Amino acid sequence: MKKGSRVSKKAKRRMFLATTLLFGIIGVLFVSLYGYWTQIYSNVKQTNKLKVEYKELSKKQTQLKADATKLQDPDYIARYARETYLYSKDGEKIIRIVE
Repeated sequence: MKKGSRVSKKAKRRMFLATTLLFGIIGVLFVSLYGYWTQIYSNVKQTNKLKVEYKELSKKQTQLKADATKLQDPDYIARYARETYLYSKDGEKIIRIVE
């Protein structure tokens, strides 16, 4: 532009519209980016929670398999029933000691 020339109203209006449009597009991009980041953060938190739960369930499964193996043994079942349910063999007397 030359010195002393004036910017027309149409040019000002176009510059204002272009600037508004540019800021609008940038705003939409930031909002969508924020949405994606919150979703990713939520997924990472859920993944970590599920990993912890998986480890706990794996330990429990291992323990249950060991218990199932023990329950195949008749001597173990007899001893377990005597200890847990206070069953006795013929001629035995049960004395319970409370700690």
